[in-house]
Amino acid sequence: MTSLPNILTLSRIAAIPLIVAFMYMNAPFWSWLALILYAIACITDFFDGYIARRMEKVSPLGRFLDPIADKLLVAAIILVLVATHHIAGWATLAALIILCREILVSGLREFLAELRVGVPVSILAKWKTMAQMLALGFLIIGAFGPAQIDCELIGEILLWIAAALTLITGYDYLQVGLRHMAVDDRGGGAA
Repeated sequence: MTSLPNILTLSRIAAIPLIVAFMYMNAPFWSWLALILYAIACITDFFDGYIARRMEKVSPLGRFLDPIADKLLVAAIILVLVATHHIAGWATLAALIILCREILVSGLREFLAELRVGVPVSILAKWKTMAQMLALGFLIIGAFGPAQIDCELIGEILLWIAAALTLITGYDYLQVGLRHMAVDDRGGGAA
């Protein structure tokens, strides 16, 4: 629990209420503060895993908490952006695709973990995560971004890119899950 990677993961979870509160203030200072905290949370997402592998501190707790922290952060920010109408209209569909995929993949990972089947993160999934992180960052700052940059438009375009990549990577995960559901590796036969 007290290893540096786990502390970074827990700090990401702890930052969620602050980011959400700052986003609800809907003023330039608070939006920039929310963006800064969000950027720090995104950076910890990279470093917690990197440090855990580098220092050989990979733990069951870390493997459990890291994806939960990621999904909580993404879900909380998407929900607030929709609630405050920073994501509106058709862009809500892109946000919904992302949320549904996160839930689907969590369930599939849990099912596959029972079968002791690991699903490595693909390069495309990493691109999806990058597009999603950038999209949410641009949408957090929204209208309070620099005047010469249309942060809302850039955020919305990146959100749709993330949603498209989400569908592709979600389908890949689903295929792996369905293969293992068809023939239960625990000896149960066909489902």
